[in-house]
Amino acid sequence: MTALLIRHPRILLPDGEFLLGDILIEQGKIVQVSPEITAEDSTLIMDARGLTLLPGVIDPQVHFREPGLEYKEDLFTATCACAKGGVTSFLEMPNTRPLTTTQAALEQKLQLAAEKCLVNYGFFIGATPENLPDLLTANPACGIKIFMGSSHGALLVSQAGEIEPIFAQGDRLIAVHAEDQARILQRRQEFKGIHDPAIHSQIQDETVALNATKLALSLSQKYQRRLHILHLSTGIEAEFLRENKPSWVTAEVTPQHLLLNTESYEKIGTLAQMNPPLRSPENNQILWQALLDGVIDFIATDHAPHTLEEKSKEYPNTPSGMPGVETSLPLMLTQAMTGKCSIAQVSHWMSTAPAEAYKIPNKGLIKPGYDADLVLVDLDNYRPVLREELQTKCGWSPFEGWELTGWPAITIVGGNIVYERGKLNTDVRGKALSFEQ
Repeated sequence: MTALLIRHPRILLPDGEFLLGDILIEQGKIVQVSPEITAEDSTLIMDARGLTLLPGVIDPQVHFREPGLEYKEDLFTATCACAKGGVTSFLEMPNTRPLTTTQAALEQKLQLAAEKCLVNYGFFIGATPENLPDLLTANPACGIKIFMGSSHGALLVSQAGEIEPIFAQGDRLIAVHAEDQARILQRRQEFKGIHDPAIHSQIQDETVALNATKLALSLSQKYQRRLHILHLSTGIEAEFLRENKPSWVTAEVTPQHLLLNTESYEKIGTLAQMNPPLRSPENNQILWQALLDGVIDFIATDHAPHTLEEKSKEYPNTPSGMPGVETSLPLMLTQAMTGKCSIAQVSHWMSTAPAEAYKIPNKGLIKPGYDADLVLVDLDNYRPVLREELQTKCGWSPFEGWELTGWPAITIVGGNIVYERGKLNTDVRGKALSFEQ
């Protein structure tokens, strides 16, 4: 592997300060960060003047649809989108076909990923009411995913009596989709016959989310079990966690729940439909404050693509979910440029904190000894989100037309350039992530 010297970017250091300097990469690792580095004759030199160098994004919640649902997305198309969006590692969810609920299914995904993924990869194992032995032994899994609501079939684990045994045994991180399935079913009956997609946010209301988050937190406290709350969507959950969240519990928020809200239904219709749903503009502000205060620990996209044909059906026959890996970093960096937060905070939320939470070694910072998973972004220019430029197979974005800055110019995975100024290097392959106990 040829050594790579990146010259003259503005480098985000681990302390949150910036250095205008050079960075040397050898054998897929960062070996030196300095104001100026002298290159050997064989070293590949990249001039990154005018760009900002950040750790590659770790997206800790995605649905890449393979195996079984490749018509929506597959591991190759999804990781092309990752590379274009500066996402160098991802953690993927178990609701594929077959479900990732056994060691064999996990190994199948790892094999597919080794063949097809342009970036680094890790996978959750999904909980069912019957697969506790697999949850205790399956490796390497980044955690256990429990769908407390908004699911069906074997992955729905909605009753307290089914959920508690999972918390009671083992010590692997548990990540929950926290929605109260019983209340969802009740409210679906109450609002039956309404086809306006905006009703989705009333059916799966804020109480649906709070009920499940309270249950998960109570079980986590009872068993001192590591808990992560996925895609927090409501202000009442954020304020509940502000008062009750122990040190071993983390939470995430999506760019959608920070930047979109119930007004989006009028603009983009069912493209705004997701689980948990978008909330009122007031919730946007409370979630932002919770993120800034550290009540919410990091950001994930919940990239969940569906075809435009599926999304064009009449509610409630439309699937919930939207793509996000290509736009998450520029969306957040655009917020930083408006003064909503800092660039260093964005990098912490999207790289450092996910690596810490999932105990992924040598990821999420720019420092010697760490893996060379990096992204060079352009913070001087703004470009719109254009449907025709998207790499995701589903071919659309809820942020279409938004003018954003911080678009990745170059993405590097394991010291290899996987994306450079509009061109993908599809020969690059990421590696399986490891998770320290």
